[in-house]
Amino acid sequence: MTSADIILEGARVRSLVPGDDCLEVRSIAIAGGRVVGLGDRAEVAQAFAGPHTRVDDVSGATMTPGLIDAHLHPIQGVELTQGVDLGGVLDLRELLNLLRQEAGRVRRETTDGWVRAWNLDYAAFDGERLRAELIDDAVDGLPALLFFFDFHTALASSEGLRRGGVTGARGFEDTSEIVVDDLGRPTGELREDSAYQPLLATMPELSRRETLDSARRTLARMRRSGLTGGMIMDGNSGTLDLLEELDSSGSGLPVRIVSAMDVKPSYTPEERAAIRAQRDRAGARWRGGVIKLYADGVIDTGAGWLYEPDADGDGTTGFWGEQAAFVEAVREFTQAGFQIATHAIGDRAVGETITAYETAGCRATGLPTHRIEHLECLDPSDIVRLFANGITASMQLPHMQWRIADGSDEWARRLGPERAARGWNAGSVLRAGASLALGSDWPIADLDARLGLAWSVLRRNPRDPNGFVYEPHERLTAAEALHGYTRGAALAQGDTDQGVIREGSRADLAVWAADPATASGDELLDLPVLATYLGGIREDHAA
Repeated sequence: MTSADIILEGARVRSLVPGDDCLEVRSIAIAGGRVVGLGDRAEVAQAFAGPHTRVDDVSGATMTPGLIDAHLHPIQGVELTQGVDLGGVLDLRELLNLLRQEAGRVRRETTDGWVRAWNLDYAAFDGERLRAELIDDAVDGLPALLFFFDFHTALASSEGLRRGGVTGARGFEDTSEIVVDDLGRPTGELREDSAYQPLLATMPELSRRETLDSARRTLARMRRSGLTGGMIMDGNSGTLDLLEELDSSGSGLPVRIVSAMDVKPSYTPEERAAIRAQRDRAGARWRGGVIKLYADGVIDTGAGWLYEPDADGDGTTGFWGEQAAFVEAVREFTQAGFQIATHAIGDRAVGETITAYETAGCRATGLPTHRIEHLECLDPSDIVRLFANGITASMQLPHMQWRIADGSDEWARRLGPERAARGWNAGSVLRAGASLALGSDWPIADLDARLGLAWSVLRRNPRDPNGFVYEPHERLTAAEALHGYTRGAALAQGDTDQGVIREGSRADLAVWAADPATASGDELLDLPVLATYLGGIREDHAA
């Protein structure tokens, strides 16, 4: 019998093994970064204790698998989260005051700088049409780019448009749009990545060292809420290069990462071939092998693809100019051995993605089954199809934080009451037997996994006990939410040895002050994570 490197003693173990609902005090033996034994203290000590085995006393704590954030942007977020965090700003006057302060700072500290801001709520404009003139005075004539919380829409100042060479509408191979007025002049509203990239291209770039250091800090912060892994949903070859460099320096990546690679409609055959050639790139704590596609944009601006038009007559087109091209991309990368993850927010976007997966034979590849990201508005018939095709629903329930109880937020207003009542219906997904993975979509929502757990259970602002509860019948139990952040997220990325504590599984673990599977939603938000283990390597956290 192999001697253990570490034996953990005295914790109540929540294993997430199917059918194991007991919460018993067990010892866990770890060797070579994996669990090699699990049982009572005496039998584990007898079987695995050796002269060099370290024993960690975790008496009174609860041990779960390490959590996995199924959808996040920790490297792209370095570029996009520059400037002022506008989270919580719901009033135009407050927004303009913050922009004046930032413009003053930029004037003092730089010679040719941009006013940057992010996390802006559509509600701050109270339904007023987005246009550069609203912010030009506040930014003192400087170039400015403000990202809304979803990063699918940006507002540029007049000087920002000029710097980016944006003088009118342009045609894109996706549904990105430079919004123009009746005279064809750009208003300042930029929808989707292709529309705002010309402005980003003119800005000073962060140095590679700045990017690496910022990304490492973000990944390290994940551990504080019990996360030991995550899936990046915006990757490219440069992302893989960064992960490779981070993992080969110092003590390696702070968490395990799977990185999807974006494939856009504009990509040439040569670019797609270059992506296919990188399928098997991997390191000690990271790997690729996943493709990210887009089926639509966001509902808030009319770019979510819906079965019926929204209240403004929008939502009638998908992200790809020709849906047949999207289906062919799914087929191409499925046959090349990739797992596919598709951004689909509107109900038709979800339905068309399921159809594309069916056409590509997604269950017949022997790969991890494909997945759909967001699913903010789901038709009941498509929930059944998710289950029938083995497709994972990857949802981010903290996104409900931008809803307004009276339905006046842009998301609910455009959908109308009937469709809005089907928003983020994770409970229905589980009741239908479909697989569910949970995540944050950071930097769109907070990186703290406990916030995601709390939103899943409460479906209201966890900081407001009297807050409005959205679709209470869709609430998850704490155990279901924990599964979505552990076993559900691991299986969604095809890793059968993660998200579970059993012999042979990776020793990626979270040590809690109490059992997160039985805690109330309000308790989950501040439930202390005492420590995490990554491959058996311990990191302590503040109690």
